[in-house]
Amino acid sequence: MIGIIDYGAGNLHSVEKAIKRLGYPSVRIEDGTFTNVIDQLILPGVGHAEQAMRQLDERGLTTYMQRKTDEGIPLLGICLGMQLLLEKSEEGDTSCLGYLQGTVREFSVENQKVPHMGWNEVADSQQHFLLKDLPDTTDFYFVHSYHAEPKHQEHIIGLTNYGHEFASAIGNEQIMGVQFHPEKSGQAGLKLLDNFCRYAKKVEAC
Repeated sequence: MIGIIDYGAGNLHSVEKAIKRLGYPSVRIEDGTFTNVIDQLILPGVGHAEQAMRQLDERGLTTYMQRKTDEGIPLLGICLGMQLLLEKSEEGDTSCLGYLQGTVREFSVENQKVPHMGWNEVADSQQHFLLKDLPDTTDFYFVHSYHAEPKHQEHIIGLTNYGHEFASAIGNEQIMGVQFHPEKSGQAGLKLLDNFCRYAKKVEAC
């Protein structure tokens, strides 16, 4: 069972629809009292980092996710959900979940529009299972004004260029995030979600 974190915002419905299309069972997790067994977690996200963290905290979801990740449950963050995996975001000067070391920075690019919106290439940099059986460079759909800067190079799974190169997919064997929207990225996006659902298994906590 795949648990989808619902903190009252974001692209939850389209993620649910994509998971259902792939044939995997899923359930919405709306607060920290949820007790059913889940095998993986997805944290969707569209919106503002500070507001999202406030909602996660108030609903008990921050504590819930920490407990589950401590148990070794894999977690995938999408768009803002990926940014929240890091320690801090410049958006609202927000302290985030801190599963991965690093900071989320506001885009500063010359001769490019912000937000970064539309299709762009993601280059596989780690041969991580999240990008398994996809081309070395694959187009995905982006909408964002901030980008992740992981502290450790080994946490960069995919790279994209928009004015400058940035990490568009990050993580390790348990905690993963993608800046783009796989649920809006056609067959390539479905393949990435299928890879997460198929290959992300319970591991020793990071």
